[in-house]
Amino acid sequence: MGVLMSKKQQVEKVQKCSVVVSAFREGLKNPSSSVQAQNGAENAGDEAPEQRETEESGHKEDEGKPGPSSAQPASAPPREENKVNQEAWGRLRDGKGVEPEELKKAHQLTPPAFVRPKRQPNDDQPVQIELGQREQPVNDEMCEVCEVWTADDLFPCRTCTRVFHDGCLREIGYLRADALQEMRETAHTTTGWSCYYCDNVNLLLTEEEMYSLMETFKQCKIIPESCLVSDELLQYRHFVSKQLFEKDLSDEQEEEVLAQFAALDPEKKGQIEWSDFLYHESLSVLQKFRTENSLVRLLTAKERDRARAIFQSLDQDKDGVITGGEGRWAQASWFHKISKESQSCNVSISHVGPISESSPASSSSDKSRDKAMEKYDNRPVTWDAFLRESAIYILAARPNSAAMHIRLPL
Repeated sequence: MGVLMSKKQQVEKVQKCSVVVSAFREGLKNPSSSVQAQNGAENAGDEAPEQRETEESGHKEDEGKPGPSSAQPASAPPREENKVNQEAWGRLRDGKGVEPEELKKAHQLTPPAFVRPKRQPNDDQPVQIELGQREQPVNDEMCEVCEVWTADDLFPCRTCTRVFHDGCLREIGYLRADALQEMRETAHTTTGWSCYYCDNVNLLLTEEEMYSLMETFKQCKIIPESCLVSDELLQYRHFVSKQLFEKDLSDEQEEEVLAQFAALDPEKKGQIEWSDFLYHESLSVLQKFRTENSLVRLLTAKERDRARAIFQSLDQDKDGVITGGEGRWAQASWFHKISKESQSCNVSISHVGPISESSPASSSSDKSRDKAMEKYDNRPVTWDAFLRESAIYILAARPNSAAMHIRLPL
């Protein structure tokens, strides 16, 4: 198992090598000066022996005193730093690594400072993404947290190219014990695992969008980090409808809110977690106030490759066009989440491929709706249109939670 030094370690090693080289040069200068002094003493043969003995004794006394020396400070780094330096170079030379838990990480692993994105002038402009050209991004070589490579002990993100040590994630406190275990079980499988950057879709909002969302929470008296029941979600949705459209929700809209509540509560607890509610609201903000082209720009290379794979699987005649029903079926099956119970049955999930009709993750109502969409929506859909229409559902598939954060319209 090999190990590469982190960027910080590399800088420290270069600095220490510079100190050693400087000390070596100082050592070369001192012997030449001592030889000149010795030659000068031999030339001064008319000096008295007593004076020479006095000077020699004086030199010995000066050497015994702990006075300042020009060569001593640059002679070598402290013994402890030398030991660390030798161990680091030895690991690099021998190709031996260390486990993340063995690294001295005191006061080094701090939670990252999240920086919200800013809208660019060309965000709403169309972006050209080729269908036949796979991007196949390569994962990073070093841990995102400690910047150290330890071979097979790195866990990749299914959405971006970052990789992590489980010990580093535990050290910064971003994953609980159960979440860490789930990461170990799924990160190297076709299911995959989203890192804390990609899992939190709320980080896709700009500062202005997040400020507006928080103001809405405050006005509706939503308490952060608290669970919500169905009545609270209905009350919140009524308030938002009055704020945006100056009218109450219709009966059909109330049914959609309750259906969304059920999708956010896959374990049927009667309440939804704060993170799932926040992710749903964040995606709703993106869906309402961003253009489809802007959402496509948020997709990563891995997400675009997965979208290519499903479009090509639906495009049986290879003419670059599918029907609207096929596109909606893809959104309903490919980008849906399933519960942990269904995952234990080894069924396909939203990050692997379409859910089969016999899968326990596909309910009868969903199957009938999918068939109806496929039957009656025969409009032609190109690759570009498919990617624009599916972008919000691809983003909704990022979180590791089993909740479905965006539902298709009824």
